[in-house]
Amino acid sequence: MERGRGRGRWGSVSRGMLPLLALHTVSEYCRLERKPPVTAGLLAANTIIYLRPSFLDPILPSINEVWFNPHLILKYKDLKRFFLSAFYHLNESHLVYNMLSLLWKGIQLETSMGSAEFASTVAALVAMSQGITLLLAKSLLLFFDYERPYYQEYAVGFSGVLFAMKVILNEQSDDYTFVHGLLVPTRYAAWAELILIQMFVPGVSFLGHLGGILAGLLFLRLKASYSGANPLRTIIRGLSHALNWPLRFVKCLFRGRPIITGRGTVGGRQMRDTSQVWRCQACTFDNSGWLTVCEMCGTSHTDCELSSLSSTDEIQDLSVDELRRRRLQRFGR
Repeated sequence: MERGRGRGRWGSVSRGMLPLLALHTVSEYCRLERKPPVTAGLLAANTIIYLRPSFLDPILPSINEVWFNPHLILKYKDLKRFFLSAFYHLNESHLVYNMLSLLWKGIQLETSMGSAEFASTVAALVAMSQGITLLLAKSLLLFFDYERPYYQEYAVGFSGVLFAMKVILNEQSDDYTFVHGLLVPTRYAAWAELILIQMFVPGVSFLGHLGGILAGLLFLRLKASYSGANPLRTIIRGLSHALNWPLRFVKCLFRGRPIITGRGTVGGRQMRDTSQVWRCQACTFDNSGWLTVCEMCGTSHTDCELSSLSSTDEIQDLSVDELRRRRLQRFGR
């Protein structure tokens, strides 16, 4: 997060960086076999909010209405400031730096978690990082009378969530990494970046970044101690399934007739490596190999395998004439 009081004095600091962000994003996505949609949506949302196209200008609040200010949030119970401030940025360099970081971290996390899990994680991290920052500011006011530096501070930006993502990504790493030229253990990279940025980059929100790190640690602790289904992920998965239904219906209408040969593949498709992708028998959605349940409908991978095995055993018990008859009946030949 960056501190400030108005957007006008920052607008001319840097120009022409957004095309570079767009070019880099497109090149990264073109290299991916499966494009992470949630990461792309977050990139687009942050960029559109910053650009404020004319048709959205009446809808989007101005930056002065969404500054993260602990005093105003608590005094007026202003949830708009609490949630929306994370998606606003002061200038192009602030936006581009955060979005490049989001691009890399989002691709890594969404590819490993799955889109529904990643979306629920981002929603949780936004709420947790903002809440912890608010709690820290109020605590400093009550115990140390730090009102002006933190409690009355104005800040915006997605970097608090990015610090939380960094903690989650590096939690299990035993490697070393360079943070602004300093070699540190990867799992402590977020702490090193917090200190170095505060020392050498003016105008950043120390509490905002610290709140993000603590949110990442809290998220990992809660995830390790809670073994039940994530209710937020279930809701997101249900919405995704409902929104994708028309697209799946259109695909079924225009899907080509399968090609049958004596041996080989059906429909001209090669079987994929099951260690990377598995297909759900309930909804035919292709899932990442690391997932244990279908990302689209929630069916267990084990259930799909058992269903597939039972179907295979049944087919093997049929005679050649019966197989030929069933194929002719199925494909209308």
